[in-house]
Amino acid sequence: MSLNLRIIISATVVLIIFITLTALTLERAFVESTEAALRDKLESQLYLLMAEAEVNPQGEFTLPSSSLEALLNMPSSGLYAQVIDQNNNTLWISSSTLDAYPPKPQTIRSGEKVFSKLSSKTGNKTGNKNNHSSEDYYSFSHGVNWNTESGNLALTFNITSDLQTFNKQIKRYRKTLWGWLMAMASLLLISQAIILRWGLLPLRKVGTELNNIENGQQDQVKGNYPEELKRLTDNINILLNQERQQKARYRNALGDLAHSLKTPLAVIQNSLNETERKSNTLIAEQLSAMNHIVEYQLQRAATSGAMQIGAAIPLKTTVEKITASLQKVYRDKSLNLDNHIDSGLNFKGDEGDLMEILGNLLDNAFKWARNTIEISARQQGKQLCITIHDDGPGIKKDHIEKLLQRGIRADQNIAGHGIGLSIVNNIVEAYQGTLEISQGSMGGARIILTI
Repeated sequence: MSLNLRIIISATVVLIIFITLTALTLERAFVESTEAALRDKLESQLYLLMAEAEVNPQGEFTLPSSSLEALLNMPSSGLYAQVIDQNNNTLWISSSTLDAYPPKPQTIRSGEKVFSKLSSKTGNKTGNKNNHSSEDYYSFSHGVNWNTESGNLALTFNITSDLQTFNKQIKRYRKTLWGWLMAMASLLLISQAIILRWGLLPLRKVGTELNNIENGQQDQVKGNYPEELKRLTDNINILLNQERQQKARYRNALGDLAHSLKTPLAVIQNSLNETERKSNTLIAEQLSAMNHIVEYQLQRAATSGAMQIGAAIPLKTTVEKITASLQKVYRDKSLNLDNHIDSGLNFKGDEGDLMEILGNLLDNAFKWARNTIEISARQQGKQLCITIHDDGPGIKKDHIEKLLQRGIRADQNIAGHGIGLSIVNNIVEAYQGTLEISQGSMGGARIILTI
């Protein structure tokens, strides 16, 4: 998962949790505020009822309907009022209770105020009173002790409101709240994505430059980066420069060593005159062996090995260059060359190593082939498999293992193959590959190279 995607997913989860908690908190606060406003409204309406209420000398309770809240005189208006005595007898009930089923009030003590949420069974509008459904109400009750000429009268004033208007307010608020919060969340996510894209742009630029370095399109990180990344890019450039300088010094030193050794060896060989050549055969053989060893160790040390950074070398183009040269060298043999390598195959490594491998193997094939040489290659996952097959005499089985031994001396090699196969095997091992030699269907040697 990319860094950009990780941040976006994490921020989205955090934003969803934050918005959800914020919405629930705001909704709860609005519900409590609306409940408080409804309580205040019911309380004020109840005090109006108490102000209009009268008790005559005979102790009868009266309340003129003309001076009441209009909703109390409208049947099933949603606002209902009742007055009961201490024995729970109804002394007065508003006209709005007609065809309505508000909850029955409870008698409370004088001076006590109760605001509560109640439930009541209500009949459906078809007139079937046996078919009831539950409905919630908010109720405010106030107990008073009314002084009359005949004594004190304990009364409970009760006013009740259904929740239709209340629920509509909550639903409308909830819809508005979530709509705005979702719009804000979308805006925040879009802004966050833009900010992240801009903020992570230097990282993407570094990745692009590293890909270019890996593909050989540039040799170092060249961009101008923020302070947090500059130390990283500077260290990458330092490592790349050190690697190139070390490799150059290594190869230059080995080249100087080879030249310094070859000159004395050549002088010694030339100093052997014809009369002494027969008696100094052993010395001449040892000098030749030393020459081969110098060449072998030089090539072995200079082998680059598998590289993750560098240009991809087209395999078919390299093979065509080598075979074109060898066909000129062995033009008298008029060999038939079958090249079955796909042009899309590439070698990931040092071009000099590839030239050394194919040069040695193809030179042996041209040297020993009678009529035909076949070359093919294929990609197997991350491995490159190259096969070279000729119709020559082949290589004896008991000599194959010796040819592939690491550090084999020239005088241990089969005549005609020289030290080349040992060099090839050493380079292949540096690339964590394998070299297999067997007898092919055409009768000659078949070499399968896997890198």
